[in-house]
Amino acid sequence: MTSYGSPLSRRAFGGAVGVSAAAAAVGLGSAPAAAQARQTGPAEREFRAAPGRRSRRPNVLFVLGDDLGWADLSSYGAPHIKTPNLDRLAREGVRFTDAYSGSATCSPTRFSLYTGRYPGRTRGGLAEPIADKSAGLDPTHPTLASLLRDRGYATALIGKWHCGYLPDYSPTRSGWDEFFGNFGGALEYYSKLGLGGEYDLYEGDAEYKDLRYYTRIITERAVEYVSRDHRGKPWLLNLNFTTPHWPWIADGDTAQSAEIVRRIKAGDARALWHQDGGSVEKYKQMVEDLDRSVGAVLEALERSGQEEDTLVVFASDNGGERFSYNWPLSGNKASLQEGGIRVPTIARWPARLDGGQVSHVPVFSPDWTATLLEVAGARPHPAFPLDGVSLAGYLLRGEEPAERDLFWRVRGERALRRGNWKYYQGKSGRDQLFDLAADPREQADKAAVEPARLARLRAAWEKTDAGLLPYPG
Repeated sequence: MTSYGSPLSRRAFGGAVGVSAAAAAVGLGSAPAAAQARQTGPAEREFRAAPGRRSRRPNVLFVLGDDLGWADLSSYGAPHIKTPNLDRLAREGVRFTDAYSGSATCSPTRFSLYTGRYPGRTRGGLAEPIADKSAGLDPTHPTLASLLRDRGYATALIGKWHCGYLPDYSPTRSGWDEFFGNFGGALEYYSKLGLGGEYDLYEGDAEYKDLRYYTRIITERAVEYVSRDHRGKPWLLNLNFTTPHWPWIADGDTAQSAEIVRRIKAGDARALWHQDGGSVEKYKQMVEDLDRSVGAVLEALERSGQEEDTLVVFASDNGGERFSYNWPLSGNKASLQEGGIRVPTIARWPARLDGGQVSHVPVFSPDWTATLLEVAGARPHPAFPLDGVSLAGYLLRGEEPAERDLFWRVRGERALRRGNWKYYQGKSGRDQLFDLAADPREQADKAAVEPARLARLRAAWEKTDAGLLPYPG
């Protein structure tokens, strides 16, 4: 496996030093020059931990965007979308260029984040994504929330759950003290009607009536939660926006909302997919609204005096959709090409992490589960070993990143990343091999010139796959 080398201090570089030289100095896999210029601005430096700093166990604010593409933030290169609040979060923390979701669609990634395990470890994780009441996250399975709650954390989930429906599945059955949000994979932003035409806004397990724009409602709830007096207890808040997931409705689009509601009530089962709607401009409005909403929560956190001791992680549940800006990546949501699984990811913890840093180390959703358990002083359940690797040693103690593979499996596709190399098999059934450092767009197939490497990565994928549950016929 590839070693990423020891991180270098960001203070070792002056403002004029290019990121290519920085990456070369630390032995990190570097992207092509054009992509690097987009990924790292002059204010950012290669990552280095600040060992020796101490703090109490942090609060954890984990924010998920929904179908937000890798380059949909201005700090990731979007030429037309302005995201000043998330860009500020990146300036104050660590921005990851090679971060991935646990799967290529909504609910499997949420399984991987909540459990720290591959989606294929659990029956509910085999649905890609969950679309009915036949599957969900088993309430007996330990989760990030249940394990942190056992260590004295207050826990809440606000926003999209998408890991099963009532009466059998719910955040409050899986370790979260509080839940306010929607159970399904999508909803109309005003009426709260879901994919089956059902009303889908709940507080706990009871319907909650509020017909305002959904992003406003959950932002208000999150502001209230982080502003609350938790009586000295650390807390975990999973804040799961539906923005910018379809339907393409921005705040104020009440006429568009009414038309979609009319179609839902008329029996149009695909009305929420909004395949005849949306635009690049509408998508821009939704992403910028997401940015403002995150900004409001971060402002509340600062006012509460808890900012220093709160670890904030921002990510997306999978790659972008129709109107997303993913350049130079290929593929979109539902694909295991880079555009379907590489996502913007930012971490900030003022008490322990220096700001203005960038990391090119490959990480994915289950790693954050392992990391958050470690920094909270919790341990995984011995009967349910994690597939993620804690990043705490790398981020906080200056240790070299773990050498391991990143594995993905969806129906009809497979992928594994080892160092800068990626094994991929799409629906054509043809094995492909890409050097992501030189070719993040996955266009130069090296399978024929690197047959031994291809064989090793394919064997590694098949070994992991053999330990997972098979897809139902």
